[in-house]
Amino acid sequence: MLVARNPYTGNIVEEYPALTTEQFHQRIGDAYRAFDGWQALTFSERGAVLKAVAAELRADKVRLAETMAVEMGKPVKEGGPEVEKAAFCAEYYADNAEAFLQREELASDASLSYVCYQPLGTLLGILPWNAPAWLAFRYLAPALMAGNTCVMKHDPNVPGSARLIAEAFVRAGAPENIVVNLPIETPQVEEAIRDPRIAAVSFTGSAVAGAKVAAVAGSEIKRTVLELGGSDPCIVMADADLDAAADVAVLSRIINAGQSCIAAKRIIIEERIYEDFCQRLQSRLEKLKLGDPLEMTTDIGPIARADLRDNLHRQVSETVAAGAQCRQGGNMPEGPGFFYPVTLLTEVKEHMCAFKEETFGPVMCAISASDIEEAVQLANETPYGLGAAIWTGNAELARQVADRLEAGQVAVNGIVKTDPRLPSGGIKRSGYGRELGPHGIREFVNAKQIWIK
Repeated sequence: MLVARNPYTGNIVEEYPALTTEQFHQRIGDAYRAFDGWQALTFSERGAVLKAVAAELRADKVRLAETMAVEMGKPVKEGGPEVEKAAFCAEYYADNAEAFLQREELASDASLSYVCYQPLGTLLGILPWNAPAWLAFRYLAPALMAGNTCVMKHDPNVPGSARLIAEAFVRAGAPENIVVNLPIETPQVEEAIRDPRIAAVSFTGSAVAGAKVAAVAGSEIKRTVLELGGSDPCIVMADADLDAAADVAVLSRIINAGQSCIAAKRIIIEERIYEDFCQRLQSRLEKLKLGDPLEMTTDIGPIARADLRDNLHRQVSETVAAGAQCRQGGNMPEGPGFFYPVTLLTEVKEHMCAFKEETFGPVMCAISASDIEEAVQLANETPYGLGAAIWTGNAELARQVADRLEAGQVAVNGIVKTDPRLPSGGIKRSGYGRELGPHGIREFVNAKQIWIK
């Protein structure tokens, strides 16, 4: 039995049976049988389907945003834009997939030699709860436009969101079973990966879970793309636009109650402006409103689950016990739901828990660096390598630092974000492979070489 619980009230939203082993293999078979017809369509035909799905997403935006709010606590003022972003992703690949996958002629001893990009078959996407619509379409849109069919194993926290996503394809008149919803329990995932009809696996989630997925898929010699956790640094130098940097750092940290892999989690501040910038951060954090995610005035909703909140509080408590200062928040609230207060930890050092571990919640860590060299060293002193940011008025310094930061993407004087037009992914324990952009659509295709004489 799968149980979805409202993190605002703590009450059960829905209990629903997981598919049996026989049932989920049948559903994988449905997607497998849909592959031949789907991959045979032209790019324009597949694109028309994706654009119709995007229109259905927008038409159902309010209901989907409210469902996300109830199931995992995302404020509706964030949920609506998330649905729009998912729709844009579908439209973007509908318009650009053919160009990204066009045949490439290469010189050789043949009369004609070229590489063509062909779909692999049926894919398995294992998705997290923290951005139910966006992360689904980040997987679905490029995979489908390449000609693959998709099995979608969404998180048990968001069954309603997963159903609405699947229903959008039905309402759009998409060919049957090009996307199959797979509500199964976590222990069943290994068997799903091992199903011989699954050609490759896309996984978004924690590094621990990602390692397990990679091990199983590797034992079956199946390709994987892993987008895992992050402990993203945000370096702020004295010559930066400090107000703009503070605005963006706070926004990045508190989106989705801080439950984002690419949030700015470690704010590394040049020593001579450290106190000034900490005050700027605190003044902004103090204005944020926690509350009912269904209310448009709410800035921060609850943490998605009780166990996640407990772990977050452990990280804060251990960091304070090790000598950090808690300037704001840091207390476990009483009452229903899984709220955690906006928390600002200062004087954080490399050996402390919140520096070493990924913090998934509205907890900001401020770290002092004597100069840019120490700032880069601190930024890279992490097992993760997802995103990073640098704020400075020195353009040449920014370019040099961007090259040295160990991350899959770097933002200069801006927010680290995912964009359908640009590749996204990590290194080190943040995973491998790329999603989005022209690079993402080529992860799940066969780059086939053709030699003709």
